[in-house]
Amino acid sequence: MLIRLLRDFLRPYRAPLALVVLLQLLQTLAALYLPTLNADIIDYGVVKGDMGYILRIGGVMIVVSMVQIVCSAGAVLYGARTAMAVGRDVRAAVFHRVQKFSAREVGHFGTPTLITRTTNDVQQVQMLALMTFVLMVSAPIMCVGGIILALNQDVPLSSLLLIIVPVLAIAVSLIISRMRPLFRLMQERIDGINRVLREQITGIRVIRAFVRDTNERERFTGSNTELLTVSLGVGRLMALMFPVVMLVMNVSSVAVLWFGGHRIASGDMKIGALTAFLSYLLQILMSVMMATFMFMMVPRAEVCAERIKEVLDTEPSVVPPVQPVAAVPTHGQLELRGVQFHFPGAENSVLRGIDLLARPGETTAVIGSTGSGKTTLLNLVPRLYDATAGAVLVDGIDVRELDPTVLSNTIGFVPQKPYLFSGTVASNLRYGKPDATDEELWHALEIAQARDFVERMPEGLDAPIAQGGTNVSGGQRQRLAIARTLVRRPEIYLFDDSFSALDYATDAALRRALARETSEATVVIVAQRVSTIRNADRILVLDEGRVVGSGTHGELMDTNETYREIVLSQLTEQEAA
Repeated sequence: MLIRLLRDFLRPYRAPLALVVLLQLLQTLAALYLPTLNADIIDYGVVKGDMGYILRIGGVMIVVSMVQIVCSAGAVLYGARTAMAVGRDVRAAVFHRVQKFSAREVGHFGTPTLITRTTNDVQQVQMLALMTFVLMVSAPIMCVGGIILALNQDVPLSSLLLIIVPVLAIAVSLIISRMRPLFRLMQERIDGINRVLREQITGIRVIRAFVRDTNERERFTGSNTELLTVSLGVGRLMALMFPVVMLVMNVSSVAVLWFGGHRIASGDMKIGALTAFLSYLLQILMSVMMATFMFMMVPRAEVCAERIKEVLDTEPSVVPPVQPVAAVPTHGQLELRGVQFHFPGAENSVLRGIDLLARPGETTAVIGSTGSGKTTLLNLVPRLYDATAGAVLVDGIDVRELDPTVLSNTIGFVPQKPYLFSGTVASNLRYGKPDATDEELWHALEIAQARDFVERMPEGLDAPIAQGGTNVSGGQRQRLAIARTLVRRPEIYLFDDSFSALDYATDAALRRALARETSEATVVIVAQRVSTIRNADRILVLDEGRVVGSGTHGELMDTNETYREIVLSQLTEQEAA
């Protein structure tokens, strides 16, 4: 999976990669040539006392060293730039894939793990790519070249390599095989910490209100300890890796000196050749050590690559049409025909046989008990989910055949939990219409009953908004979200319990203003509060995913027991009448 991921994202960078390989080849060949030159200086310069030869070969060594330095620096520069570019591309690919996910896919993965996969997992793959370009490319060249040149110096002494290299390879393989499952567990533990931390930061008010600080500290400590335990296991294996490699290297050096000394004493080998052989042995083992360092990173990067590919290979359940309809009549009529929806693996459908017709200039309300499918019904219109049966039509065209941009411009959706982005009041209001004027923003704020509190802010439209709108109250957040939708002036307005945080006076004033502003648009309101929807032109009553009543408030009070129970749970008989 790791190789497949890197192959896909390295394809546009073939030219820089070829340059990196060339530079690494040159610097490795230069490094391999230096011990041979050193051996020649010892055997033909120092032993014979030829100072001219020493200076001449010494000059050649300086030139070769300079070539090695320049090539090494170039390889690191281009390798780092390529690795960073690959990391950027992988992050962008994951981000764009998540942007295409429907609520179903986002719910399947979960927000914490998607954040970890986009940041930490990509960083691990990026670091592996960097170390590959810097170390791994030169390691096999140095290993093979070192073996060839070591054989050139002395064949009998090179037989030690038949023992040294396999011993080192087996020792490293045994350690690596135990690291991979720990790395997967480590990434899952990071997901867990991310989840707990997000919950605690988001729910800090609830935690303090219920005095659960101690419990949440213990909860975070538990997640942190779980990550610590796994990290210590990985750390122990990593700590074992380098001593094993160094032990093999040092024992190998002693063995070479021992057997090489006997061969020099018998006249079968020169002193310079022994020096060069020892240098080549260290280069061979250093290349194995560099590969070992890479192998330490590979298991974790492989796990991360699997998690990244899992996101990239997940096909969104809501897909754009192959031949989208690029234009619709601007009437804004919304119709649901025999709509059914169920989540994958669920035994029962959330919605069953829903029929609804909402016309321009009318307000259609949807009410029902908790869990009756009201929010799911609204989510089908902007295609946050796709209906599993039946059709959702906008001006007679199935939303699954509409161009997503056209559908988005036609619909203004205020979700159950309004979300504001970090920035200013103006930047949030212009989110759906970047070219909106200040007059349009103030008009939308006035309709949404938000003008007063925005004017009281010292900066007005430029007043800062924190991430999620946490620096304004719940009611203010809802009114700003409604104003954001009003700025777009869509043909269809969808309000998903968007007035729940407002007091009755503000609710009534906002609905009166909305009625004037949206007199020619289609309005669908989901609400729990009866006073919010009692004046709607049509009220749809849902119960366990089915429509059990449809009509005006007065008609339903006389004919529908479910609606009557909901109303009388909030109002007296006289108020309901």
